[in-house]
Amino acid sequence: MIIKTIEKIQLRMGVVALSIFFLAILIQVFSRYAGISVIWTEEIANYSFIWAIFMGAAVMVNRKSHFRFNLLSQKIKGKKKIFLDITVDSILLIFNVFVSYYGIIATKSFWNYRWVAIQNFKMGYVWLCIPIMGITMAIYMMGHIIEGVKEMKGVE
Repeated sequence: MIIKTIEKIQLRMGVVALSIFFLAILIQVFSRYAGISVIWTEEIANYSFIWAIFMGAAVMVNRKSHFRFNLLSQKIKGKKKIFLDITVDSILLIFNVFVSYYGIIATKSFWNYRWVAIQNFKMGYVWLCIPIMGITMAIYMMGHIIEGVKEMKGVE
């Protein structure tokens, strides 16, 4: 239940970021067509796209729709397949713990840097998507591991 709620929130954040990206691109196209210089749209588009990608990546990991090599998992069945899934999820969990940790460090380091076009905006808000993605992916991986262990107990 908690994981589904986190996923819904994260998916909505990604949709909002993608909508902002699309709107910024539209403003940029129309302003260029009209011969008006609107310099802030490039930064808005770039940073909102980054947020959309990172939030979407985490959701795809939860849905097991992310990029992966599945040649081996297609060839095995039963407990071996479940064990392989738990092993892969455990590796991803460790990776995401590091992403979260170093994402927090990067966010703290760049927090007070300013945007070029909009000086009132801090870069820390852009970098914040990294630890959010890492933490939520780690939560999703823990959920997958728990499901896998439960499934392993039920398989003969």
